[in-house]
Amino acid sequence: MEIKFDMPGGLGEQLKAMVLAATKEALEMSQKQLTAKEWMSLKEGATYAGVSYNSFTKFREMGLKVCEIDGIKRVSKKEIDLFLQNNSY
Repeated sequence: MEIKFDMPGGLGEQLKAMVLAATKEALEMSQKQLTAKEWMSLKEGATYAGVSYNSFTKFREMGLKVCEIDGIKRVSKKEIDLFLQNNSY
């Protein structure tokens, strides 16, 4: 099914560009959410939080909860989100 109608000059191209940009942004956000694992290494957690590893280490000192079993450290995506939310102002 195809719908045709007349638009003022340039409006069609502007509308097309806006739809494409919104679609691209939505796909990128969806991809990031799908690739973020629930439990991550500390390096992955720092990347997920958008900070350096050193800053992430400071977050741990500030109370970010990390699971450690036999020397293997993992951090939960939920813990990172909660920590960032609780430390936002």
